[in-house]
Amino acid sequence: MAKRVKILVPGDDPPQIAGSAQLDRLADYGDLTLYDSRPSTEAEKIDRARGFHVIINSRGSVTWREEALRALPDLKMITTCSIGTDMIDLRVAAELGVVVSNQPGRTAPVVAEHLFGMMFTVAKRAAFHTVEVRAGRWTRRMNLTVQGKVLGIVGTGNIGAEMARLGRAVGMEVIAWTFHPSEERARGLGVRFVEFDELLSTADFISLHVALTDDTHHLIGRRELEAMKADAVILNGARGQVLDLDALAAVLNEGHLGGAALDVFPQEPFEADHPIRACEQVVFTPHAADQTPEGVELLNQGAVENIIAFLEGSPNNNVAR
Repeated sequence: MAKRVKILVPGDDPPQIAGSAQLDRLADYGDLTLYDSRPSTEAEKIDRARGFHVIINSRGSVTWREEALRALPDLKMITTCSIGTDMIDLRVAAELGVVVSNQPGRTAPVVAEHLFGMMFTVAKRAAFHTVEVRAGRWTRRMNLTVQGKVLGIVGTGNIGAEMARLGRAVGMEVIAWTFHPSEERARGLGVRFVEFDELLSTADFISLHVALTDDTHHLIGRRELEAMKADAVILNGARGQVLDLDALAAVLNEGHLGGAALDVFPQEPFEADHPIRACEQVVFTPHAADQTPEGVELLNQGAVENIIAFLEGSPNNNVAR
């Protein structure tokens, strides 16, 4: 690799890292090119990246699948401004020797706080009531109590662990499910691990925080939704494909469940004409759980530090192995 490397931000839209002082730290290492719009085609994306050694993938909507990776022989490293890496084909990256560095757990408190807030938004019918008052209607719906209720955590990584802490702080009983439970982990989190079906039938609020894998794709479908309490609320802060959105819309429209909160969607941006949009007991945010000034800068800092570590010969958080 040349002494000075070529570093690319291929599509910073909406703005994530543009204007960040963190980018100044790369000046001693290489030359930066930043695009402030998403590439409109696969060919445009590949053309933007030709000849670059390092990519800062600031937005998950810019994906790196097999065709693109194989078309970029100069590429040596991708760092994400995220925890998730589902926008990158890790198998092909590993085959090609491309280091992929993410940021596990870096913004867990920020993300968990967002999902926790969404839980209260659904429970207190805030979105519905706001629409009604703005329209000049005095339509009141029964709210849901949170304190003293059961919070079910699906996936007990960094974000799930923080959700458990917040739940306990407001007096909720916290139960959890994971692929690899242990008594030691349960004690550390202050939760009780249960079987998956028990969590579904017991929890008043269920919060999803598993990684997207073949095992977790549509982990929550119609069967699972129907197994939940009639007034239960489901929160998705994992990935959109973990929850079957068609099944969720159908079950809600049939009068089952107390509501849902979605920060992630099967396709992003979520522009589909989908029946979930008409469900009045659902609140949405556009994959924005880490989008606070503090959260954004934490991710920008982490992306830059991943690059510096790689260029200095000690890659951090390499998930392409």
